[in-house]
Amino acid sequence: MATENLQKRLDEILCEVEKPARYAGGEFNSVVKDWDNTDLHFTFCFPDLYEIGMSHLGIKILYDILNRRDDIWAERAFMVAQDMEDKLRKKEISLYSLESKMPLKDHDIIGFTLQYELSYSSILSMLSLAEIPVLAKDRDDTYPLVCAGGPCAFNPEPLADFIDFFMIGEGEDVIVKVSDIVLKGKKNGTSKADILKELSELQGVYVPSLVDVTYNEDGTVKSISKTVEKTVIENLSDAIFPTKLVVPFVEAVHDRITLEVMRGCMRGCRFCQAGYIYRPKREKDADKLSEIAKLSFCNTGYEEISLSSLSTSDYLQLKDLKGKLNTFTKENMINLALPSLRIDNFHEEALESLSEVRKSSLTFAPEAGTQRMRDIINKNISEETILNTMQFAYENGWSTVKLYFMIGLPFETDEDVLGICELVKKIESIYYSVPKEKRGKRFGITVSVSTFVPKPHTPFQWAPQDSFETILHKQNLLKENLRSKNIRLNWHDAETSVLEAVFARGDRKLGKVILEAHKLGCKLDGWNEYFSYETWQKAFENAGIDMKFYSERERSLDEVLPWDVTFCGVTKEFFKRELLTAKEALTTPNCQDKCAGCGANRYQCNSVCHNRG
Repeated sequence: MATENLQKRLDEILCEVEKPARYAGGEFNSVVKDWDNTDLHFTFCFPDLYEIGMSHLGIKILYDILNRRDDIWAERAFMVAQDMEDKLRKKEISLYSLESKMPLKDHDIIGFTLQYELSYSSILSMLSLAEIPVLAKDRDDTYPLVCAGGPCAFNPEPLADFIDFFMIGEGEDVIVKVSDIVLKGKKNGTSKADILKELSELQGVYVPSLVDVTYNEDGTVKSISKTVEKTVIENLSDAIFPTKLVVPFVEAVHDRITLEVMRGCMRGCRFCQAGYIYRPKREKDADKLSEIAKLSFCNTGYEEISLSSLSTSDYLQLKDLKGKLNTFTKENMINLALPSLRIDNFHEEALESLSEVRKSSLTFAPEAGTQRMRDIINKNISEETILNTMQFAYENGWSTVKLYFMIGLPFETDEDVLGICELVKKIESIYYSVPKEKRGKRFGITVSVSTFVPKPHTPFQWAPQDSFETILHKQNLLKENLRSKNIRLNWHDAETSVLEAVFARGDRKLGKVILEAHKLGCKLDGWNEYFSYETWQKAFENAGIDMKFYSERERSLDEVLPWDVTFCGVTKEFFKRELLTAKEALTTPNCQDKCAGCGANRYQCNSVCHNRG
């Protein structure tokens, strides 16, 4: 009855908001069960708009895993746009899950996905819209447990005041164990405090209220009472993977079948958090992937399949998988997309895979313009390799390319920034060196430049971020020296990069900043139309906290770091060695060529750590 009443009230407002399908539910393949006949209600909350959240593979995997259980109903909820928020508040409608249309406050567990630091304010907004106290200490046993996971959970401290527990690492197994404990506690009338204590005994579960953190007089962390080790799926081929994907009514950012071919990365780029927290590299069997792809197409009708990983061209079974999918994709006019290709192993098989249905732009990430900087970040590619690859691509009919670079990297000079301009100009000139009958038309190069953010659990976690003024200076160098009708330059706003660095390297004291920003109206900070740097500055001022303490301060190698509450499987000693190696502009071989002793071989799985030789 409650659901029916809510649906009537929603019918009155959905026709008055933009993209009402974001909030309607009922999508093809969404899972609907009987509320009263399911024992545990778990809602996955994505702190961004529907079309962003519906592109996230992790939620799709966990949604499928839990819904295979008859006693659990996993649902979805997303942050709403301003027009919908106004309607919900005016009509006094609590934020609800899409499947059952039940208020989130009536669920047992609500879990937030932490993909991006600038989503933190939206977590508080969603809790507020759900009429759930934003501070964990204010939620008694009548409220649902609030948890979070994802890459940003590897530094959970800025959100420690708001989240009851975090799941650190890969969630396929631990989310089932968590659900069983909560389900048992619900049936036995166990208190929330006792449930949290039992959850804290699981590998990969971090309960902030049960961990003591002390501080030195200078504001740095003095001690942490416990460190939580991540969870790892050892056999990726046997892991559950969804084939009945929920098909949204509105176009999602990634509106396609996503095949996860492997996890982890063997490359060791020193700025890349994902490359370390998802170690070791594990591959999914090509036969299993082919089966998943065909079932997913039959269940959804999507016309594109994307192979997903941190470095798809490092997938050893790529040629085999392409052969298994070749006839199927051709017959059904399905495009096979290979993102995350590397310049140094962009081979003919990958090029053929990209070209069999339609040509699109190629995307590569040189990351730096000079060899010195590429060695510092351990990119392990030469300028000759970059230029030869572009020559090969242009000769095979490609005419548009996207190039990703980064500025503000440790030990970078203005000459290194200008090196980006020089490299792009050389790539531009190569196109014109190719005979007209071979090269494609509509030539163009898109250069996207992000600002380095020092991330936890990387060799550069101790490094300072460039000051706001220095970031603007380097961006201006690029604008002044990359002027061509063929080149389009994009860059990230310095304001968002600074804020990202603050929260990436933050501690528990930032909780009062996030709370203050919420009170001032901050939300959906990844969107230009919502983001207000001035409002965030006011929040820091009101909380009495200096942003530069977190973003621009170089950390000493013996400092206790806020994110030492989690262990990603790679040792701090390895990260220290890599930082010192970077200072010398020396490289470290990839894991498949030579083990560098990072510590990830502690996980006894089918990975490159155990397959060498």
